[in-house]
Amino acid sequence: MSHAPPSPVTETTFPIPAGVFAETVTEVVHYTDRLFRFRITRPASFRFRSGEFVMIGLPNAERPVFRAYSIASPSWDETIEFYSIKVPDGPLTEHLQRIQPGDTVLMRKKPTGTLVLDALLPGKRLYMLSTGTGIAPFASLVRDPETYEKFEQVVLLHGCRESAELAYGEELVAQTLNDPLVGEMAQGRLLHYTCVTREDHPRRLRVTEAMTGGRVFADLGLPPLDPAHDRVMICGSMAMLHDSKALCEAAGMEEGSNSAPGAFVVERAFVD
Repeated sequence: MSHAPPSPVTETTFPIPAGVFAETVTEVVHYTDRLFRFRITRPASFRFRSGEFVMIGLPNAERPVFRAYSIASPSWDETIEFYSIKVPDGPLTEHLQRIQPGDTVLMRKKPTGTLVLDALLPGKRLYMLSTGTGIAPFASLVRDPETYEKFEQVVLLHGCRESAELAYGEELVAQTLNDPLVGEMAQGRLLHYTCVTREDHPRRLRVTEAMTGGRVFADLGLPPLDPAHDRVMICGSMAMLHDSKALCEAAGMEEGSNSAPGAFVVERAFVD
């Protein structure tokens, strides 16, 4: 059964705003009635660091609506991938969820964001804490060789409401482990930990509960958070950001940024 909305986006004749790329949709995959991913062509001049986000929109109005979206593809990829929720009355996602291959998506030319390796101090183990579509920037980072050059272990935590919403992350990890570029580096070093909150599951708990209660460390055979060796990246709902930041600070970690690297970083540009 397809989760794709029935009506495609129709192309318009509105002019392309200045400072914006107009790119072509190459692939659309719907996972549930709430989640989908899509790929667009990559401008030859577009450069970004894995983990950054960019503003995207549609050419369906004279003044199109733009929203921040993490780039889910790694910096070396030939196309740009995004992972999105579907909001029935969302100014952008109401229309974005209906795109089909061949349609046009607008993308502003300047990427930015705090979930980049440069914002972290050197360490041994990198934890990526995510809920919902907050996994998108980590989809970029787990496929980047630099991540494995800088860290011995990468632990991707992904929490969702229901098990079906974990599919994107499960597909991502499977593809990464078999990827010709990073698969060998990721083998035995990329750990994937999932949990759900609204249905029966072996791990029915929140990502932050799994961390504060020690469940993650016990299940994966890892030591508790250590500010001397561990680094943390956080992306998800507002409540999750707040709780995750608190648990990092309780462990003695200091927040980092592009200008002053630290032990953990938080993406506050958007929430799922």
